[in-house]
This record gives sequence, structure tokens and C-alpha cells, in this order.
Amino acid sequence: MASRAEPPDPGGRRDWRDVARDAADLALLGILLTLAAVPLLTAAAAAGTASAAVHDWTRTGSWPSARTTVRRFGRAVLPGVPVSLLALAGGALLAADLAALATGRVPGGPAALLVTALIAAGLAGYAGLVVVEVGGNGGGRWRASARSAARACLDAPTRWAALTGVVALAGLLTVLVTPVAVPILAGYTVAALHAVTVRRPVPVAVVGGRERPADSHARRPVSVAVAGRRELP
Repeated sequence: MASRAEPPDPGGRRDWRDVARDAADLALLGILLTLAAVPLLTAAAAAGTASAAVHDWTRTGSWPSARTTVRRFGRAVLPGVPVSLLALAGGALLAADLAALATGRVPGGPAALLVTALIAAGLAGYAGLVVVEVGGNGGGRWRASARSAARACLDAPTRWAALTGVVALAGLLTVLVTPVAVPILAGYTVAALHAVTVRRPVPVAVVGGRERPADSHARRPVSVAVAGRRELP
């Protein structure tokens, strides 16, 4: 993947080459993520490693080295196997439940189908936040990330709803696009989850030797790990 470590443009301008390079990098990330997740039991490790790469990219402007990425993936494979099994089992059960309700094999009608779909979407949004948290932890620590994501969802339901929307849109596009484009979509989805979760930095001004927000009503950036313990807009 191309590095973005060059000195930034003083004017903050980006041309089409920057956008094209970012798009190509994310497409390659999605392809590598999909290939690494093909054995299924490595799906969690692949998602966590990809999230860690996006975490580095969004904060430092450059992608981690291949050696760092391979090391992260190798370290995350065994701890990620139970997570992969849990995600696969939960997804299969929800899909079977939705299919049974939609075909009338299970009583409940449209109301039960709608409630089940909303629960499935909410769980998918929560899972997306867990992946972002894992990325901030270097691609591992799933249990701690799950706890932090649960607190963040309860403290900031609007952020949870936004993440749910990202995952739902990705699922819809997965059905609509050609199968060849699905791996590319995976990279964009991970980047979108990070974009929704991470807050933009607040401009600061030096007042009396101390840094203070230029806007008195603005808040300083809040990390993903801390987001679960503070109320976010």
C-alpha cells in the first residue's frame, strides 16, 4: 500500500490523485482482508488486523509495514478463533430466524420479522464498533474491546445508530454489487466504521501558555476507548 507520510500541503488541499490513491489502498485492504478470512476461523483475526491498519492510517497518514501487519495477524489468529465461531454461529442463527419468519414457517408475522431485523441490525452495529475498538488495540484484546464497545453504545446511542446504518448499507451493497466487488467493499466498510467512530480534532489556541479550544463550545477529541465512558453527541 502507498504511504501517505509526505509533508502535508500547507493549504490542506487534496487533488484527484490523493483520492484515487486512498481508494486503491482501501480496495487492496479489502481484498487482503477477504483472502485472510477465507478459512472462516481466521475471520476475526483478519478483521482486527485490517481495523488496526486503518487505525494507523487515519492517525499517522501512513499504512503499517507488511512485517507489522503479518505479525499482528499471526498474534491474533488463535485468540480470534472463538470470536470467529461466535460470530458465525450468531449470524447463522439470526439468518435462519429471519428466513423462517419471512416464509411463515415460524408464527409472528411482519411484526416479529421487523423486531428480529432491528435486533440483528443493532447487533451488527455493535459488532462494527467492536472491530473499531480492536483496531485501536493493535488488532487484539477482543474481550476488553467488546466491553468498551458495549459501554460506548449505551452512552452514545446515536453513534450506535450511525454504525448500524453503515453496516446495513454495506450489507445492501453486498447484495447489489457483483461478487467480484465484494472484497473491495470490505475495505471501504472498515474505513467507514472508523470514520463514523473517530471524532475530528478540535483546533486549539494558545492562551496564557496553555492550549485551549479555539471554539469555546467545542470539545477535544475523544479516543474510541474513552468514548464508552463519556456521553457523546
